[in-house]
Amino acid sequence: MTDYAHQRIAEYLKGKTILVTGGTGSFGNCFVKTVLEHYEPRKIIVYSRDELKQYEMQMRLASYKSKLRFFIGDVRDRDRLSLALRDVDIVIHAAAIKQVPAAEYNPMECIKTNVMGAENVIECALENGIDKVIALSTDKAANPINLYGATKLCSDKLFTAANNLSGNRRTRFAVVRYGNVSGSRGSVVPLFKKLKAEHAKFIPITDTRMTRFWITLPQGVDFVLHGLVRMHGGETFVPKIPSIRITDLARIIAPEIPIKEIGIRPGEKIHEVMCPRDDCAHIIAFDRFFIIRPALAYFPVPEHDYLETGLGEKGQAVPADFEYNSRDNPVFMSDEQLREVCELS
Repeated sequence: MTDYAHQRIAEYLKGKTILVTGGTGSFGNCFVKTVLEHYEPRKIIVYSRDELKQYEMQMRLASYKSKLRFFIGDVRDRDRLSLALRDVDIVIHAAAIKQVPAAEYNPMECIKTNVMGAENVIECALENGIDKVIALSTDKAANPINLYGATKLCSDKLFTAANNLSGNRRTRFAVVRYGNVSGSRGSVVPLFKKLKAEHAKFIPITDTRMTRFWITLPQGVDFVLHGLVRMHGGETFVPKIPSIRITDLARIIAPEIPIKEIGIRPGEKIHEVMCPRDDCAHIIAFDRFFIIRPALAYFPVPEHDYLETGLGEKGQAVPADFEYNSRDNPVFMSDEQLREVCELS
């Protein structure tokens, strides 16, 4: 993070009240701790369903109790959410049902949280005059083949279009999309480490060709914080991050255990996409990230049409047929980088 960016983020967050939906998750824990340690918000509200996780988080961050509030609630509950958003300035929407198999088996539950919950966040943000809302997305929302990805694509579209509902009011919405997060509860790293500790006979890989985008939790939090001062409203921000081969990850974690290909799971891709080819007319490339502009915008858009961010960074349109996917990504993590990531996870 540059000194200028840090200064702008610090200026923006100072004295603000922030609410994080799904705030007891991996991202929420890292985000809240980072903001409390490095910035001066007036208050952070953790909004989630699990009172035990809230209690544990409260104990871990006991030294910041004067700036922390915990609301038990679900994004499905519009009335409770609207109450929680009173006098809030910034919303980070991280709540979601994320497990692909769980979403396939419980489709309506996934839709209620990821789609209807997103709509509740939007409506309550507009009602309460929130300044900025950033919704977390996933690479699985780009050209989705499973229900989880489809619901997140729908959520992304809802947040982008929400700027049309805001009109000339101050509330603005943006989306941050990134890939697999090392150190999160959904990461494959803990599984591979567990199998190594148990002296498993093999490490299961669904397909040996599989690649994924890879980002750490602190990098994800940093990208969201940058998004708050970069955004004009309507953008989908995509970081330029490295790819990994799943076989390389298994080899680094458990070099002595053989790999066994077990077949791809329902709803799983061999490679992931973050900027689909079909969106290339709307993609702007910057040094360290991409912006996907809204395809339809009926709200006031920047005169430069998103070619410059709120931080003054300048970008340019990508070539025709451009696609950003984990297979063709020019940057793959080295063995040394993978070892470092695995030690931290």
